[in-house]
Amino acid sequence: MNFDDYEELPGAKLSVTLFAGASAGIMEHIVMYPVDTVKTRMQSLSHTTNSITGVLREMIKQEGLFRPLRGATAVVIGAGPAHALYFSSYEFTKEKLAKLKINDNINYVISATSATIIHDAISNPTEVIKQRLQMYDSPYKSVMECARKVFHQEGFGAFYRSYTTQLVMNLPYQAIHFSMYEFFQEMLNKERRYSPMVHVVAGGAAGAAAAAFTTPLDVCKTLLNTQEEGVGTTKGLFEAIRKVYRVAGIGGFFKGLQARVLYQMPATAVCWSTYEFFKYLLYTNKRKTVSIASPVVAAPASPSLTFEDNKLSKPLHHFHAMNKEPTASVSPSHYPRELPAMSSVGLVYAHHTMHDVNPATTQLTDFTRTT
Repeated sequence: MNFDDYEELPGAKLSVTLFAGASAGIMEHIVMYPVDTVKTRMQSLSHTTNSITGVLREMIKQEGLFRPLRGATAVVIGAGPAHALYFSSYEFTKEKLAKLKINDNINYVISATSATIIHDAISNPTEVIKQRLQMYDSPYKSVMECARKVFHQEGFGAFYRSYTTQLVMNLPYQAIHFSMYEFFQEMLNKERRYSPMVHVVAGGAAGAAAAAFTTPLDVCKTLLNTQEEGVGTTKGLFEAIRKVYRVAGIGGFFKGLQARVLYQMPATAVCWSTYEFFKYLLYTNKRKTVSIASPVVAAPASPSLTFEDNKLSKPLHHFHAMNKEPTASVSPSHYPRELPAMSSVGLVYAHHTMHDVNPATTQLTDFTRTT
């Protein structure tokens, strides 16, 4: 089924993007969480790690089968509201800037930037807790214990110690991410229909490119969040940069690159496909509800629309809800497109149905009808 105004959904129904965004954020982080744990450990400056499988195998062997999942609760708590506002603010800003006729690429970058500032302000504390639970020899056993001890020992500021670094990393990350996603959408899905395969491919490619480009800043962010023992207290981005270079050289800025790309590529594919799915599903249900609740008035008899379905020809008559008689001066665009009928015939032809006003008769005319 093709809804021409599918892409206009966010501006019309904010609750849809809030729910879809929250669902997408939780799914994105939970599905690939064990790989995220491996990535955090590979970025450690006090441990030398060679491969993703080696880190994962050693972790399970020494600390148990479920060790890679420790800290996942923090992600659920933070990712839901963070991503709900993340997608909603992006869609809202993109829609408003589009009305100002701003260049599309500039629009995507500005929209992504505003979304990132809001997202990181919400997610940064849970990111600190998550990474401290993921690290080697973590002294914390649960999310609540970690949050309580960090607050008592280091103060509230510890939860935002890496916020500036997170923004410096995520602003280019999201600018690349959204721009690449929109680029692949434009290339593979010009009509912007709901297309699961396109959303998966575009989301995965966008996430991989953005992750690879911003890995050096992610290494610094991990050091700020974990305050790793053996390296000393790290207070800011520039101090983190100096320590990474001093301990591991240039190569240190790319620690965990493979794991980061491996995590982000399927994670963003899941995120975008989940978001687009709920966006499509909720909007479809909304349209069905409107079509059932709206009063309908039968239009004057008109020729039948003939179509072939198992070699049978059936008439298709459309009904139009009209509050008043149209006049010849009224623009056709002032009349909403017909909602798809609930019959199989209506579903097949819903995307072909277009209406106009016949100035001579002041009646609605179907371009798809045969004469």
